[in-house]
Amino acid sequence: MLVLFRRPGAGVFCRASQEDKVLSHSDPATGLPVGPRPKNPEAAVAEHRSEDVLALVLKSVDDDKAEDIVEIDLRGRSDVADYMVICSGRSSRQVAAISEKLADRLKQDMRISVRMEGKEAGDWVLIDAGDVIVHVFRPEVREFYQLEKMWLPAGTTRAAKA
Repeated sequence: MLVLFRRPGAGVFCRASQEDKVLSHSDPATGLPVGPRPKNPEAAVAEHRSEDVLALVLKSVDDDKAEDIVEIDLRGRSDVADYMVICSGRSSRQVAAISEKLADRLKQDMRISVRMEGKEAGDWVLIDAGDVIVHVFRPEVREFYQLEKMWLPAGTTRAAKA
Protein backbone atom coordinates (compact mmCIF):
# COMPACT_ATOMS: atom_id res chain seq x y z
CA MET A 1 0.00 0.00 0.00
CA LEU A 2 1.42 3.36 -0.96
CA VAL A 3 0.94 6.43 1.18
CA LEU A 4 1.52 10.04 0.15
CA PHE A 5 2.77 12.36 2.85
CA ARG A 6 4.27 15.84 3.09
CA ARG A 7 7.62 16.23 4.75
CA PRO A 8 7.83 19.15 7.16
CA GLY A 9 9.49 22.11 5.45
CA ALA A 10 9.24 20.54 2.00
CA GLY A 11 6.77 21.64 -0.59
CA VAL A 12 6.46 18.23 -2.26
CA PHE A 13 4.63 15.06 -1.47
CA CYS A 14 6.76 11.96 -0.94
CA ARG A 15 5.71 8.40 -1.58
CA ALA A 16 6.31 5.70 1.01
CA SER A 17 4.94 2.23 1.26
CA GLN A 18 3.16 1.05 4.38
CA GLU A 19 6.04 -1.41 4.93
CA ASP A 20 8.48 1.50 5.25
CA LYS A 21 6.47 2.87 8.17
CA VAL A 22 6.43 -0.42 10.13
CA LEU A 23 9.99 -0.94 11.31
CA SER A 24 9.34 -3.47 14.03
CA HIS A 25 6.59 -5.41 15.69
CA SER A 26 6.02 -6.36 19.30
CA ASP A 27 6.28 -9.77 20.90
CA PRO A 28 2.74 -10.87 21.89
CA ALA A 29 4.02 -12.42 25.13
CA THR A 30 5.97 -9.43 26.44
CA GLY A 31 4.71 -6.49 24.40
CA LEU A 32 8.30 -5.41 23.80
CA PRO A 33 9.44 -4.42 20.30
CA VAL A 34 11.40 -7.00 18.36
CA GLY A 35 13.31 -6.93 15.04
CA PRO A 36 11.85 -6.09 11.67
CA ARG A 37 9.17 -8.29 10.21
CA PRO A 38 10.26 -10.69 7.49
CA LYS A 39 9.36 -9.37 4.00
CA ASN A 40 8.08 -12.80 2.99
CA PRO A 41 5.88 -14.54 5.61
CA GLU A 42 6.93 -17.91 4.20
CA ALA A 43 10.57 -17.04 5.02
CA ALA A 44 9.75 -17.29 8.72
CA VAL A 45 8.76 -20.94 8.25
CA ALA A 46 11.57 -23.44 8.67
CA GLU A 47 12.70 -25.27 5.56
CA HIS A 48 11.51 -28.87 5.26
CA ARG A 49 13.76 -31.67 4.19
CA SER A 50 12.94 -33.09 0.78
CA GLU A 51 12.53 -36.56 2.35
CA ASP A 52 9.77 -35.22 4.63
CA VAL A 53 7.96 -33.61 1.69
CA LEU A 54 8.35 -36.85 -0.30
CA ALA A 55 6.88 -38.90 2.55
CA LEU A 56 3.84 -36.61 2.74
CA VAL A 57 3.39 -36.71 -1.04
CA LEU A 58 3.54 -40.52 -1.14
CA LYS A 59 1.10 -40.85 1.76
CA SER A 60 -1.31 -38.35 0.22
CA VAL A 61 -1.46 -39.93 -3.23
CA ASP A 62 -1.77 -43.39 -1.67
CA ASP A 63 -4.62 -42.23 0.60
CA ASP A 64 -6.42 -40.83 -2.44
CA LYS A 65 -6.20 -44.18 -4.27
CA ALA A 66 -3.68 -43.15 -6.92
CA GLU A 67 -2.47 -46.11 -8.94
CA ASP A 68 0.96 -47.23 -10.13
CA ILE A 69 2.92 -44.84 -7.88
CA VAL A 70 6.58 -44.48 -8.88
CA GLU A 71 9.21 -42.57 -6.89
CA ILE A 72 12.31 -41.45 -8.79
CA ASP A 73 15.42 -40.18 -6.99
CA LEU A 74 16.84 -37.24 -8.96
CA ARG A 75 19.62 -36.28 -6.54
CA GLY A 76 22.86 -35.95 -8.45
CA ARG A 77 21.05 -36.24 -11.79
CA SER A 78 19.09 -32.97 -11.89
CA ASP A 79 19.22 -29.59 -10.20
CA VAL A 80 15.49 -29.09 -10.69
CA ALA A 81 14.38 -31.31 -7.78
CA ASP A 82 15.51 -34.09 -5.47
CA TYR A 83 12.60 -36.43 -6.16
CA MET A 84 9.92 -37.00 -8.77
CA VAL A 85 6.70 -38.88 -8.09
CA ILE A 86 4.59 -40.19 -10.95
CA CYS A 87 1.15 -41.71 -10.41
CA SER A 88 -2.15 -42.26 -12.17
CA GLY A 89 -5.80 -41.58 -11.49
CA ARG A 90 -8.59 -43.52 -13.22
CA SER A 91 -10.39 -40.46 -14.57
CA SER A 92 -9.91 -36.74 -15.13
CA ARG A 93 -11.99 -36.07 -12.03
CA GLN A 94 -9.82 -38.34 -9.87
CA VAL A 95 -6.61 -36.81 -11.28
CA ALA A 96 -7.85 -33.32 -10.36
CA ALA A 97 -8.99 -34.49 -6.90
CA ILE A 98 -5.67 -36.20 -6.11
CA SER A 99 -3.82 -33.05 -7.14
CA GLU A 100 -6.03 -30.66 -5.21
CA LYS A 101 -5.91 -32.73 -2.01
CA LEU A 102 -2.12 -33.03 -2.26
CA ALA A 103 -1.79 -29.25 -2.60
CA ASP A 104 -4.10 -28.76 0.41
CA ARG A 105 -2.17 -31.24 2.57
CA LEU A 106 1.18 -29.67 1.71
CA LYS A 107 -0.21 -26.24 2.59
CA GLN A 108 -1.82 -27.37 5.88
CA ASP A 109 0.84 -29.76 7.16
CA MET A 110 4.04 -28.10 5.93
CA ARG A 111 2.93 -24.60 4.91
CA ILE A 112 4.23 -25.19 1.38
CA SER A 113 2.45 -23.35 -1.42
CA VAL A 114 2.74 -25.42 -4.56
CA ARG A 115 2.54 -24.41 -8.20
CA MET A 116 0.11 -26.50 -10.21
CA GLU A 117 -0.42 -26.82 -13.97
CA GLY A 118 -3.07 -28.72 -15.91
CA LYS A 119 -5.72 -29.22 -13.23
CA GLU A 120 -8.45 -27.75 -15.43
CA ALA A 121 -8.06 -30.42 -18.12
CA GLY A 122 -7.35 -33.24 -15.69
CA ASP A 123 -5.26 -35.31 -18.12
CA TRP A 124 -1.83 -34.52 -16.67
CA VAL A 125 -1.33 -32.37 -13.59
CA LEU A 126 2.15 -31.15 -12.69
CA ILE A 127 2.67 -30.15 -9.06
CA ASP A 128 5.86 -28.33 -8.11
CA ALA A 129 6.48 -28.62 -4.37
CA GLY A 130 10.06 -27.37 -4.54
CA ASP A 131 12.36 -30.35 -4.06
CA VAL A 132 9.60 -32.80 -5.01
CA ILE A 133 7.85 -32.71 -8.37
CA VAL A 134 4.65 -34.72 -8.79
CA HIS A 135 3.02 -35.81 -12.04
CA VAL A 136 -0.54 -37.13 -11.85
CA PHE A 137 -1.75 -38.68 -15.13
CA ARG A 138 -4.71 -40.40 -16.63
CA PRO A 139 -3.39 -43.87 -17.64
CA GLU A 140 -3.60 -43.23 -21.42
CA VAL A 141 -1.69 -39.95 -21.18
CA ARG A 142 0.93 -41.52 -18.92
CA GLU A 143 1.48 -44.34 -21.39
CA PHE A 144 1.85 -41.84 -24.24
CA TYR A 145 4.52 -39.67 -22.56
CA GLN A 146 6.39 -42.44 -20.68
CA LEU A 147 8.23 -40.13 -18.27
CA GLU A 148 9.51 -43.09 -16.29
CA LYS A 149 11.46 -44.30 -19.29
CA MET A 150 13.29 -40.98 -19.42
CA TRP A 151 14.08 -40.65 -15.70
CA LEU A 152 14.44 -44.16 -14.24
CA PRO A 153 17.97 -45.57 -14.15
CA ALA A 154 18.90 -47.86 -17.06
CA GLY A 155 17.65 -51.43 -16.60
CA THR A 156 14.91 -50.46 -14.13
CA THR A 157 11.32 -51.00 -15.19
CA ARG A 158 8.18 -49.28 -13.98
CA ALA A 159 6.77 -52.53 -12.59
CA ALA A 160 9.93 -53.07 -10.52
CA LYS A 161 9.64 -49.61 -8.89
CA ALA A 162 5.92 -49.67 -8.17
